[in-house]
Amino acid sequence: MPSLVSRGRGRRTINEINMVPFIDVMLVLLIIFMVTAPLIAPSMINLPSVGKSKPQPDHVIQLVVSKDESIEMKVQDKTSPVALNDLVARVLQAQGNVPDSAVVISADKNIKYEAVVRVMDTLQRAGVQRIGLSVQLSN
Repeated sequence: MPSLVSRGRGRRTINEINMVPFIDVMLVLLIIFMVTAPLIAPSMINLPSVGKSKPQPDHVIQLVVSKDESIEMKVQDKTSPVALNDLVARVLQAQGNVPDSAVVISADKNIKYEAVVRVMDTLQRAGVQRIGLSVQLSN
């Protein structure tokens, strides 16, 4: 209920907010934060340095998943279609003596993501270590 002030002829209400309790609460919170802040141990994040990253592979196998979910394999400017059943054998054959070669998957933006995941899953189950996704930025 607003306070009433009597001044001369009539009564008038005071429509001001009392800020003292608000300031008291804020000062108590400030003191609590100032006391507890030094007690909190900062977490450490180990970021990799430039020298620790793996070098880029010399041998890259590119798999292109087209709109009709067919797969093409590009190895050193040679493109050949490949079925999902034969994918593992063809990739392992293309890797040859370089087991650390990278496999990069590019896909059409209009296909279901499930088709790309199916290709990745097939390669991971076969033991291919370095699998990446090709990203093309649109202008």
